[in-house]
Amino acid sequence: MVSECSVQEFKEKLAIHDNSQFIDCRENEEWHEAHIEGVTLLPLSELEAKFESVLKDKNAAIIIHCRSGKRSMNACMFLLSKGFTNLTNVEGGIMSWIQAGYPVVNK
Repeated sequence: MVSECSVQEFKEKLAIHDNSQFIDCRENEEWHEAHIEGVTLLPLSELEAKFESVLKDKNAAIIIHCRSGKRSMNACMFLLSKGFTNLTNVEGGIMSWIQAGYPVVNK
């Protein structure tokens, strides 16, 4: 099952620094424009090839975001099909994060 969270909930989870894995599935160019500190880049276009080397524990909490929430839901569905059990999609993605006034890293 895939659950969803708001950017407010996402921000709270990031602040806790528990064992959750935070994934940004946007592409490299988007990441370099702006990204959220503490989140790992794993582009959707590379997910199938790289997920096993990045995501080691199929039972760990994995929270995924993209630009608006569509690609991250696709990433969640792919990982669900590979046996991952604790997936969360961030509603509204980084666009909602920025609209809420939360900080991003610009390169």
